[in-house]
Amino acid sequence: MTTTRPTDTVSTVAPVISVTDAGIRFKRNRKAGRSFKDLFAGSARRKRGDEFWALRNVSFDVRPGEAIGVVGRNGQGKSTLLKLVAQVMLPDEGRVRVGAGVAPLIEITGGFVGDLTVRDNVFLTAGLHGMSRAEIRDGFDEIIDFAEIGDFVDTPYKHLSSGMKVRIAFSVISRLDEPVLLVDEVLAVGDKGFREKCYKRIDELLAGGRTLFFVSHSDKDVRRFCDRGLYLDKGRLQLDGTVDEALAQYAADYHL
Repeated sequence: MTTTRPTDTVSTVAPVISVTDAGIRFKRNRKAGRSFKDLFAGSARRKRGDEFWALRNVSFDVRPGEAIGVVGRNGQGKSTLLKLVAQVMLPDEGRVRVGAGVAPLIEITGGFVGDLTVRDNVFLTAGLHGMSRAEIRDGFDEIIDFAEIGDFVDTPYKHLSSGMKVRIAFSVISRLDEPVLLVDEVLAVGDKGFREKCYKRIDELLAGGRTLFFVSHSDKDVRRFCDRGLYLDKGRLQLDGTVDEALAQYAADYHL
């Protein structure tokens, strides 16, 4: 199923996301230290320990209304790229500019507090994402109904199953009125019926003109939502084209 979206000429409007020569590096061994001498060395001479570039020299623009699928093997920088776009990480080089609000469906259960009830967590999380208390009250019943956890509203969040935690988190985040939607394999633990329910919700958001940045290991899911594909490999952007071109290049490189 392919999502139908407004047919605006997105190429004529300014990018909502602009990534220019972006790079970010990590340490393989967090215990790898630097000597006292390194503190006074210039950046070019400073010891880098066991560092590696998770992403480097990545550049692309996304315009309002586009649906982008990011494909590639595990460990090639896909989720890291989404976190840069979500601005929960900052690049070590280059620039990432996001010109609109973001609804981040990435690690969505991370902001919930275990000892608080589901009710309190809905108000807390939605409020932190910019919803007013009046908006949360007006939408509370719909959030709970969508998540299918009406019997657990006053249960501490830590006592929910992993699937229930994902359901309430998705229900809250997907109600945010933000122009950009970031999705990163967040429904992998959900049951098939609820996953399809969530995908229909994403269809509705896209039909309303939202911009989508989507990571999934399912070719079927990527094709369902996206028309443009970014293929990442070894931390580099190898191809920026149609979603079919990106998936075909990935398959050819790894004989899939």
